[in-house]
Amino acid sequence: MLYSPHLITHRIMPENQEFPMLSLSSRITPEHLFYRRNHFLYPNVDMRFWRLSIEGCVNKPLYFRYDNLLNMPQVTLPVTLECVGDKRSFFEPKTRGEQWGLGAISHAVWTGVRLQDLLHAADVQGNAREVTFEGMDKGARTDMPGVFSYKRSLSLERALHPDTIVALYMNGKPLPFRHGYPARLIVPGWYGMASVKWLHRIVVIEEPFQGPFQVVDYVFNRKPLTPFAPEPITTIRLNSTIAGPTDQEVLARGENWIWGIAISGSAPVVQVEISIDNGNSWLVASWMEQQEAYSWRRWCWKWTVTEPGTYDIKVRAKDAAGNTQSEMADWNVNGYGYNAIQHIRVYID
Repeated sequence: MLYSPHLITHRIMPENQEFPMLSLSSRITPEHLFYRRNHFLYPNVDMRFWRLSIEGCVNKPLYFRYDNLLNMPQVTLPVTLECVGDKRSFFEPKTRGEQWGLGAISHAVWTGVRLQDLLHAADVQGNAREVTFEGMDKGARTDMPGVFSYKRSLSLERALHPDTIVALYMNGKPLPFRHGYPARLIVPGWYGMASVKWLHRIVVIEEPFQGPFQVVDYVFNRKPLTPFAPEPITTIRLNSTIAGPTDQEVLARGENWIWGIAISGSAPVVQVEISIDNGNSWLVASWMEQQEAYSWRRWCWKWTVTEPGTYDIKVRAKDAAGNTQSEMADWNVNGYGYNAIQHIRVYID
């Protein structure tokens, strides 16, 4: 009987499931294995009434039907999305929030309309400062009364970036409902909280947005370790992950492969190093594909081992700006942005 990989479930209501990293067999993640991060239950989407509105500080408020968007010029971008809570379960001491393992991250090819084209059509006013994006998903929070839609903002500059798109397709097919159909925002290089799903309302504003998913959640809050104000979360941190072998796995002597992914939302990853002696020495891994902007990059290293025993394996990535992953994670209250050097232990028979 063939093994059929499936998502690793953390929660059913709302649905939160991660990609099984051991199933990393291609750069592109199949739709059924793409991680799912939801704050509320799935929304009801009635396409008879769905419109994407652009309002606020614009001279020409607009409403786009689905077929209007389909008929506009389309762009295609390969983009990796990563939940900023990815690897939260590795923080010590433990933090609150969904205890994600290695797989709150996936890669897809997205096709849609440049957001700048929509904003230019609406004729943004000179006093505009930010752009807010509202999803159709909504519900209650535990920390404040009321019902809230999932809503985030971008600076006007970021919203007008040519690679910020309203996606209508995922991996060449219409955007699946579980991933934001009929339209979702894609903000390449940023953590996934910025890429609002089930998008239906865009509002251009002249002051900083203060919604709870902007200023309460998704900020680096290091209290009581630091007196500084919470820092907004934006770009994906330099990170690398061992997909296989898995921690505590028993391997045979001879030729074995160590493989995984590396990513950075800013400077490109230029090197991945492997240690099989708990960090005392490091060896350079090989790339499995070319560098591609906004995308994870798979790597591998062939390990020929003749001596039985216990081996402590580590992986670290380096980027073009000269940054290298550190041994320690940047601890914060919500367990965001874990990117410490990964360490697994394997046994050779």
